[in-house]
Amino acid sequence: MRLLFLADFRRLWFVGLVISIVRWLEMLALALFAYQLTGSAFVVAMLTMLRMLPMGLFGAFIGAAAERLDRRRVLVLVVSTSIVVTLALAVLASLGAIEVWHLAVASFVNGAGWAADHPVRRMMIGDAVGVERIGTALSIDSATNNGTRVLGPMLSGLLLAEYGITSVFWFSLALYTPALVAALRIGMRGQTTIARHASFITSIREGLAWLHRDRRLIGVLVMTVIFNVFGWPATSMVPVIGTDHLGLGPKGVGLLASCDGVGGLLGALLIAALARTAWYGRIFVSAVALYLVMVMFFAAAPDVPVAAVSLFLGGLFNAGFGVMQATLVYRAAPVEMRARLLGLVSVCIGTAMIGFLYLGFLAEMFTPRTATVALAAQGVLAMLLTRRYWQAVLRL
Repeated sequence: MRLLFLADFRRLWFVGLVISIVRWLEMLALALFAYQLTGSAFVVAMLTMLRMLPMGLFGAFIGAAAERLDRRRVLVLVVSTSIVVTLALAVLASLGAIEVWHLAVASFVNGAGWAADHPVRRMMIGDAVGVERIGTALSIDSATNNGTRVLGPMLSGLLLAEYGITSVFWFSLALYTPALVAALRIGMRGQTTIARHASFITSIREGLAWLHRDRRLIGVLVMTVIFNVFGWPATSMVPVIGTDHLGLGPKGVGLLASCDGVGGLLGALLIAALARTAWYGRIFVSAVALYLVMVMFFAAAPDVPVAAVSLFLGGLFNAGFGVMQATLVYRAAPVEMRARLLGLVSVCIGTAMIGFLYLGFLAEMFTPRTATVALAAQGVLAMLLTRRYWQAVLRL
């Protein structure tokens, strides 16, 4: 935690803290609100899919842009845009005029901010602490993110149950204001690592060419796709399964969803304290496999305690995946390729939109529980079929 004494890292950490709190706060609130309005698991999955879509569409370009632009200005723009979107939702909700399509547009725009935050703020964290401390720094950042996955859903359920959807947006707006101040006070400026005359397409092509030469990094991206297509979409079914199968109200669903964050927080802290560099690849691969198993246990859980434990353990393994994903890329890539390759990681994260669409389709065709089990089981099969790629990651 001594890294928090570095002023720029502390400000970057705080901005990430606020962005994460609001992300999990809004994701659960929007899912519950949309499910109450429509009764459709497909609509719920689509709202989360729209939040992931910009990563797939723009991730590579954002990664290339992060090498050219002043990253501090990009971060300020991300926070400012989120403030404008949240203010619009707060006003619409206050007037009683909010509709599902408003939530869909907001999810997409805020997803674009998430896509930019992934490579930009992580690059800035690396610039602030140096390559030798990047693993610890990202563990702290991941622990914070997972801590907000406890706080965000709990606050969301409470606010939604007691004061309605309007309170969620005004509360989010109040959180964003100090985050904007922190972003403006960051002392670092953009550190360009390539010639400014190189085109975006050239930058992306060079990143892909470098990736093609390193099977280890290919393995990281393959595992990222598997996690995001077959594992991560299951989070969109937590409100649906919690409401329909487990009989929980908004507060109960919020507490259930926070179990994932509790596990993630513990996992990130354990990695920061105990993980050795030689273990990073094994932690990454094992975490993906075990997360998929926990998704199946959650979907098949007969009662709330089993569901809560499954989500807790899933969060623990999710932390292993999340921390190691960016750390492995940052450590394995040369300086001039880091932003571009982190941008490609964002594209792989964006493939989650396929999983959300597929899961929504399965949920409408069968039941949300059956669909979630089937999706995770296919993820395990995908891991078996891609063994030649992730075996290289074990040696990374």
